[in-house]
Order: sequence, then structure tokens, then C-alpha cells
Amino acid sequence: MTRPARAVPPWLAHALRAQRGPVPWSAVVRGALGGGPLLLAAVLAGRPTLGVVAAIGAMFAGINDRPGSRRASVGRIGGPALAGATGLVVGTYAGDHVSAVLLTLLLTGLGLVAGAVSALGPVGSSVGTQLLVGAAVGAGMPLPEPGWQRALAFLAGAGWLLLLRLALPTPGSLAGGFRFDGERNAVAGVYAAVADLLDATGTDTATARRAALTAALDHAQDALAGPRLRRYASSAAERRLHAQYAAALPLAEAATALAWAGEPVPSRASEGPRRLAAAVRGSTPTGPLPAPSRTVPALRALDDALLRAVEAFDRGDGGDLHSRRRSRTAGVRTVLGARGREYGLRVALCFGVSAALAQALHHARWYGPHEHWYWLPATAVFLVKPDLGPLASRVLSRAAGTLLGALLFAGFAAVLPRPEGLVALVAVSGALIPVAARHFAAQTAVVTVLVLALVMAGGEPQASLGRIAETLLACAVVLLVGHLPTPGQRGDAIRARLTEAAGAAQAYLDHVLGESDDRAGRWALRREAYRTLAEARAAIALASAELPPLARHADGTDETAATLELLVDTVTAGAVHLDDTGRLDPRHVRRLTELADRLGSRGDVAVRLTPGHDRAVR
Repeated sequence: MTRPARAVPPWLAHALRAQRGPVPWSAVVRGALGGGPLLLAAVLAGRPTLGVVAAIGAMFAGINDRPGSRRASVGRIGGPALAGATGLVVGTYAGDHVSAVLLTLLLTGLGLVAGAVSALGPVGSSVGTQLLVGAAVGAGMPLPEPGWQRALAFLAGAGWLLLLRLALPTPGSLAGGFRFDGERNAVAGVYAAVADLLDATGTDTATARRAALTAALDHAQDALAGPRLRRYASSAAERRLHAQYAAALPLAEAATALAWAGEPVPSRASEGPRRLAAAVRGSTPTGPLPAPSRTVPALRALDDALLRAVEAFDRGDGGDLHSRRRSRTAGVRTVLGARGREYGLRVALCFGVSAALAQALHHARWYGPHEHWYWLPATAVFLVKPDLGPLASRVLSRAAGTLLGALLFAGFAAVLPRPEGLVALVAVSGALIPVAARHFAAQTAVVTVLVLALVMAGGEPQASLGRIAETLLACAVVLLVGHLPTPGQRGDAIRARLTEAAGAAQAYLDHVLGESDDRAGRWALRREAYRTLAEARAAIALASAELPPLARHADGTDETAATLELLVDTVTAGAVHLDDTGRLDPRHVRRLTELADRLGSRGDVAVRLTPGHDRAVR
């Protein structure tokens, strides 16, 4: 008798999982041209320590150099770089002028602020991380330059890599105007995702394809939201991309309605969106589209949307639907709300305790020379970031990556000539960061080699064993603090995301059943409903993969999110039917009522059908 195979625990499964995809050769080239040349120039000029700080700025910019549009990278790289430079100045002057106790209190306060800001999203998380790492480096890495020079060097390094990101074309992008290649690929991805959803309609993969369509729309929305010199699109190419994105929204709505119905559609239905995807990607005419099929309201909506898309492609003029319609106070509410408080407290505790331990080791005679004590608190900052995976997975990956990176560097340091060998190692490590970003342990190993090479280039002796010990100590601190009870109910951050998603779903429902003629407003509300749901599902999946004492706080939340998602799908199908017939189908009414009742019975969140909806449901 064979024993059933035991399932791998979710936290361990996450640690063993790596992202897949093509090698980002453009980012690899930028990484090679980032910190290495800056360090070489500083060494030749006799200012190696400034080169170290500049290369650190380029390294962080390389970590934030993710796929997307060039203009969106300005905020994604530039905002965190400004925060890192600020942290360097604060850390340097505080480390020089205040006592160890006051310095620890100051760093703890910075951790509270940075943790709360990190709740805003990926860019906010990078801002908080670089602020704290900059403060730790400024206070714990004694360098001859004053704080303002360190900050300028850090900004120069980040600015150099950002300049490479903006100026260097990607392979194959010159034909269509490389300035907007990121935006073009993102919009083309939406049309391709619509086609994939249509192909999956009526199959078991339809739900996953609809989630992939949401991700593609989110990516395109972010790509088109980069900074512009003027309020409106500044070129014909940009206006055309806005039009193409706007034209994809009704297509996505019709495809979602067809997937909700669950009945297979003609195979030619997906040919039109695929041809539109190719036209966007290659900046070519759309060409002839397949003959329409108009047997049901959703197919009629799909064909109408295809015709409007072709017209929009030809006109090159569309609505300004690329930005999220959120109030100015939404960010403040997030920072001061449950998510900001919960994350801020844990970051403050981890950063403050790690800084105190690092300074105690710095003054301990038995520990040996320890002038550069930044490693322990900086490591804690990365470990406490929830967007890098479950806590146990982060700790395991960080420990393994640091061990591997430190041992690799010890071997390189024994044979490489100095300083040219260290400069080459920095360049190679910078090139490997975009590839290693697929797994936290691999990224940690590469960054460990890079930072140890930089520090040795700046004059510090080889200290691989010390870095391993401090990393393990930081892992212990973060594991302990991560499992401590905090004021309020654990899991409030997930409930806050579900509440936000429910509010967006209610606004979308009210707009559709209120029979408004504002279609652009409807599509924007639909985008916000699906986007907030995707964010909630991601947070729930992350929490569910924690160790059991933490994972239990997410019990039941996935079912609530799934119910909300079904409700938004039903509202979308109802909106398409309302456009065609002027009223909801009885099946839509029954499903909406059932889902609203199910949410009410769970008690987590509520979405209500109000008396004002009576006309649409009759």
C-alpha cells in the first residue's frame, strides 16, 4: 500500500517557486552600464567612496527598473531615489551628532513613517525601503564625505540608470518609435488578453483568463499614466495609444459578459482582437476583420466594440481613461488606515530593534572590528517587506541568498585583482540583477556580491562571515516581530482591502443599475472595481501562504473576494444586456440578489441592491 504524498506547505512552496519569462536583455545591458562605470570613474578620480554611494544608487534603480513604459519609470525609479537620498542625509547627520539611544529612536520613527507609506503600493514600498536603507547606510557606513555629497552621489547613480532607461532603445523598437515601446506593448497585451478570454469562454480556464485580462489592463493603465510635459498627450503617437487603450475597454467588457454566460463563442470572435493586438504592437493598419456574429447581446456588443476600435485606430483620438479615478485623500486614508498602521508598526519595530542590536555589536569588544554596522538594519528592511512574499519564505530565501552570495564573494575576493577586479564584479552583478529578480534568494545572492564588492572597493576589509551572521540575526528579529501581536485585530489590512473592493463594486453596481448614459464613467468604475479586487486577492494569497499562526487570520477572506468578483462579473454582463435591451435579464437579477445575500450572510463586507435600482431590474 502506497502512502499519499504529503503536500508542500504554502510558505515553503512559495520559497521554491520562481518567476518565468524571457531574459530582459535591455535591462541586463543597463545594469552592466550602471554601477560599474560609475565606480570606475570615481576610482580613477581618487574618490572611490563617492563611487560606492553612486553605485548603490544605480543598484537600487536597477532593482526598480521593471518592465513598462519609459515615462512611468521616472516615478518608479526617481521617487524612491529621492527618498534614499533624503535617508542618507538624515542618517549621516544624525549618526554624527546624536547619541546611540536618540539615533535608535529616530530610526524607529523613520521606520514607522516609511512602513505606513509602503502601504500605498509598489512605488510606495520602494520609497519606504530606500528611505530606511539610506538612513542605515548614512548612519552606519562611516565615509569621509558629508551627507549632502553622499546624497548627490546617490542621486547621480540613480539618475544615470534612469537616463539609460529613457535613452536606450529596446531591441526591435526603432521601427515604431522606441519612445513608446513600453506603452505599445502594454496596450497590445490587452487586446491579446481579450482574444485569450474569448477562446477560453465556456471552458474551465475562463476564470484564469479573465484574471489575466485584469492584469493586462492594470499594466496598460500604469504604462499610460507616466508623467507628461502638458496635461494632454504631447504627440500623435501618444494620442493614438490613448485611443487604442480606450477602445479596448468596451471589448474587455463584452468579452467578460460572454465569459460570464459560459457558452462557447464562434472561433472567429477572437481573430479581431488578435489582429488589433498585432496592429498596436507593430504600429501597422488593422486590415480586414472577420465577419460579425450578432446572435446574443454580448456578441453584438463585441462586434460594435470592434468597429469602434477600428475607427479609433484610424482617428488616433480617444478619451483620457488611462488614470485611476481616486480622490486626493485616498492615499492619506491608506497611510493612516489599518494597512498603514499594521505595516508601519512592524517595520518600525524591526528597523529599530535591528539598529539597536547593530550599534550594540558596534561597541562590543568581543565582536571585533565593526565600523560599518548598517548591514543588520538594512537587511531587516528588506525582510519585513510583504510584497516580496510570505514572511517565512522571505526569511528562508534571504538567509540562503546571503550565504551563497557571501561565499561566492569570498572566493572572488581571494583571486580578483584590485580595484579593477572589483569594478568588473560590480558590473557583472548589476547585469545579473534583472535576471535574478525572478526569485528573492537569487536576487539576494547577486546583491550581496555587489554590495560586498562595493564596500571592499571603498576600503573596508573582506567581511563575508560577519555579513552572514548579521543576516541570520536580522532573520531572527523579523521572524519574532512578525509574529508578535499588535494593537487592533490581526488581519485588519486584508479586511481594509476587501472593504475598498466592496466599495468599488458598490459604486460600479449603482452606476450600471442607475442606467447612466456615461459609458466612459462606467468603464472607469469597472476598472477600479476589478483592480481593487485584484489587489485584495493578491494580499489574501500572500497572507494565506504564511506560517499557520499568521495564515489563519486570512481564513474565509478568499471566499469573500471570490463572491465579490462574481458579483462584478454579473454587473458587467448586466451592463451589456442593459445596453442592448434596456433592462436586465431575470438571470442577472437572480444572480445579483443571490450574491448580495451571500455577502451579507458572511458579514465581512456588504454590497446592497437599493430601491433606486428598481427600474433596471423590472
